[in-house]
Amino acid sequence: MGLWARITRIFRASTGAALDKIENPELVLQQTIRDMRDRVPELNNSVAQVMATERLLLKNHENLEKQVVDLDSKIKASVKMGRDDIATAYIGQLQQAQLDKERTSAQLEHASLASKQALKARDNYVLNMKKRTAEAMQLISAAKQAKLQEQLAQTMETFNIGDDASTFNEMREKIDRRVAAAEAKLQLGTSSVDTQMADIEREAMDIQLHDKLLEYKQQMGMLGSGSGNAGKQITAGSDEKVLEDVIVKETNEAAN
Repeated sequence: MGLWARITRIFRASTGAALDKIENPELVLQQTIRDMRDRVPELNNSVAQVMATERLLLKNHENLEKQVVDLDSKIKASVKMGRDDIATAYIGQLQQAQLDKERTSAQLEHASLASKQALKARDNYVLNMKKRTAEAMQLISAAKQAKLQEQLAQTMETFNIGDDASTFNEMREKIDRRVAAAEAKLQLGTSSVDTQMADIEREAMDIQLHDKLLEYKQQMGMLGSGSGNAGKQITAGSDEKVLEDVIVKETNEAAN
C-alpha cells in the first residue's frame, strides 16, 4: 500500500470518528423529515404538469372530433351542391384531421397512464413519508429517553462517589449537635436554682399547712395523748377533708 493511500485512509478514519462524535441522531432525523416534506411541493408540481398535459391533449382531441364532424358535413354539402372541387379540398382536410385525431388519441392514452402513475407515485411517497416520520419521531423519543437516562446515570454516579453523601452526613452531624445542645440548655433551665427554690417553697408551704392541720386537730381533741408521731397517723380521707376546711377558712379570713 502506498504512502498516499495510507494517509488518505487515516484521514478518512479520523474524519469519520470526529463526525460520529458530533453527529446528533435527533437533529439528523429532524432534518431528514424536513427534507422529505420539502420534496412534496416539488412532487405535486410535477404531477400537476403531467395532469395538465393530459387535460390539454383531451381538449385537443375533443376539438379534432368536432373538426372531423364539421368537415364531414361540409363535404356532404359540397357534393350535394355539385362542387366537387370544394368537396375534394374538404376531404383532404378531413383526412389530416383524422390523422391528428388518431395521433392525439395515442398521446392522450399515454398521458392518462402517466397521470395515474404520477398520482400513484405521489400518494406512495406521501404514505412513505408519513411512515418514516412516525418512525423518526419514535427514534427521536428513544434518543431523548436515552439522553435522560445518561444524565441520570451520571448524576447517580456522582452521588455514589460520595460528594453529596459526605455533605448530607456533615449536615446531619451539625444538626444533631444543635439538637443535643438545645436539649442540654433546656435541662439546665429546668434544674436551675430558681426552680429548686420554687420547689422548696412549695414543700415549706405543704409543711406549714400540715402543721396547721395538726394544731386544729389538737384543739378539737382529735389527737390522743400519744407521741406526735402517733398523732400524725390519720387516715388519708380525713386529712384531705380537714385540709380543705383549713384552706377555705384561711381564704375567707384573708378576704375579710
